[in-house]
Amino acid sequence: MRGVKPAISTDPDALDSLPVPDWFAPDASAEWSRIMPILLERRILTDADLGSLESYCVATGTIREMERLLQADGHILNVEGTLKKHPAVSVQSDAMTRARLLASELGLTPVSRSRPSVRDDGDDDDELIT
Repeated sequence: MRGVKPAISTDPDALDSLPVPDWFAPDASAEWSRIMPILLERRILTDADLGSLESYCVATGTIREMERLLQADGHILNVEGTLKKHPAVSVQSDAMTRARLLASELGLTPVSRSRPSVRDDGDDDDELIT
């Protein structure tokens, strides 16, 4: 597709406020509070996106929790004379992967924000022009 990048459109069903879920851990709550104003201002967040948003916040909270644990214990543990990778390394790595993928879906990365959005303006780019 060549030409002008389509304008980002808002969703008429976009949410305009949503409290932090009460079941969140403190780090997940902090992430929710940090990104929610950004997403609400863009008017693109709907009820259908809440699962992804919650998962993103939980994953980000897990990253931070595991980092504190690793800073306290170190990345390598001495278990009965054998050096082993701290289990938090794998947990944190998995959470980082999930958070990165979900951040992209929610438009929270520079690359995802630069992509054209899906819009329904009646134009059909698939029609042949004769």
